[in-house]
Amino acid sequence: MSTAQDTAKLPGQIKYIIGNEGCERFSFYGMRNILVQFLITSTLLQHILDAGERELVAKDIMHTFMIGVYFFPLLGGWLADRFFGKYRTILWFSLIYCVGHACLALFEGSRTGFYTGLALIAFGAGGIKPLVATFVGDQFTKRNEHLAKVVFDAFYWIINFGSLFASLLMPLFLKKYGPGVAFGIPGILMFIATIVLWLGRKQYVMVPPQPNTDPDTFGKIIRTALTRSVPGKGAPGKWLAIASVLASLGVIAWGLTAGLHFIVIALCSVIVILIAGVGGGAAMQLDRAEGIHNAAAIHGVRNVLKMLLLFVPCTVFFSLFDQKASTWVIQGQDMLKPEWFSAAQMQALNPALVLILIPFNNLVLFPMLRKSGIAVTPLRRMTMGILFSGLAWIVIGLIQLQMDGGTPMTIVWQVLPYALLTFGEVLVSATGLEFAYSQAPQSMKGVVMSFWNLTTTIGNLWVLVMNAAVRNDGVSSAIEKTGLSSIAFQMFFFAIVALIAALAFGWYARRYQMVDNYRDAAV
Repeated sequence: MSTAQDTAKLPGQIKYIIGNEGCERFSFYGMRNILVQFLITSTLLQHILDAGERELVAKDIMHTFMIGVYFFPLLGGWLADRFFGKYRTILWFSLIYCVGHACLALFEGSRTGFYTGLALIAFGAGGIKPLVATFVGDQFTKRNEHLAKVVFDAFYWIINFGSLFASLLMPLFLKKYGPGVAFGIPGILMFIATIVLWLGRKQYVMVPPQPNTDPDTFGKIIRTALTRSVPGKGAPGKWLAIASVLASLGVIAWGLTAGLHFIVIALCSVIVILIAGVGGGAAMQLDRAEGIHNAAAIHGVRNVLKMLLLFVPCTVFFSLFDQKASTWVIQGQDMLKPEWFSAAQMQALNPALVLILIPFNNLVLFPMLRKSGIAVTPLRRMTMGILFSGLAWIVIGLIQLQMDGGTPMTIVWQVLPYALLTFGEVLVSATGLEFAYSQAPQSMKGVVMSFWNLTTTIGNLWVLVMNAAVRNDGVSSAIEKTGLSSIAFQMFFFAIVALIAALAFGWYARRYQMVDNYRDAAV
């Protein structure tokens, strides 16, 4: 006798979303993966004479850009959940995205024009980032949610398919045809991505946005929990939230007086402080929302706050992962390689390995582990993923030690750390997308995916903080006493932090209770 799951079919409209994502990811990685290489050699930074400082500034620009890309999901998720719905929000932000690409191609010699392009891409890419994955999830119900798990892997697979060709080709186009062509081609792909999304408009399941009049939104429940007084009881959560607001004002004041370079660090630090203070304070007093708000909504908020604790160690993973486009490229430029080969092209290893590892894990590794009696849960996968990222940075640090000692190293040595980091990525990023969607209540999916994307913003914040620290005379002197170069010290530092984060994630994951928040099938 066949079950509903046996007869469930893959929604036909998925092909448009997957096609859109493949083109969009080509456009994004095509421009991002050549950004540091372009900045180091372009006229935009010609006023910085010291080569080492120019590399640091190029890294700062790239990671500041990434902070913007993963900060604007907060705006995109809010607009989609409350006002416009996912499809229209994705479409409008995609058009802004296209204009940003045009600015990069047309104004590669103008700081104002080029940085405006980066800002528009960060705004557009960030605005759609929390929505495309949730839009995929909206096309499924409990009847065919087992297919959704496959599609989320396919979704991540197509992301890396686009990234593979972008990583291989764009450094070559940059070298042979110049930045106008190298940045223009990703813009064309983004325009195609927008058209593909539009073509499926009549077939999509459009989950309507929740009206602002909903009395049980995430924000309103948090506010009630923090502000409602209970006779005979104190308000430790409220005071924690107030303290975080005051601390945030102090951090902003410091950023404004410390100079332009520290403003981004200050603003991102404020996000961390407010999430910790307001979220932690609300969690302490969430029972005060009972009787005023819907019990299911309160339970949903409680699950979201628990998820945020799981997201914290993931920020460390993304601080390591995104540096393959900066720190690892800079290292690769000093390694032995063929004349025609660019260090930025090594990044193609990452998506190429993803294309292999996702089917290998699902068809070989995970079934083998299950047969051995080992449960391959999402949280166990993510724990191991963070651990593997730390191992990758230990290897990359050992390579740097050899180079610092005067031993010529071929760029082939980077294959091993890329393999370790990519295995970690598959276990964290691909799993995290489906995990975040499945755990989020229906009315909060955009917000939760925004928080998931915010882990990358915070991860890039740690990179900016480290870059700022090594510019400090006291810190640089302390690093010199270790006998390590600044870059080697940073590599081992990030590796150790990742190993600690893996332990923390694994410990908390054992106490987390999984839920299922897919839509009910239509009767």
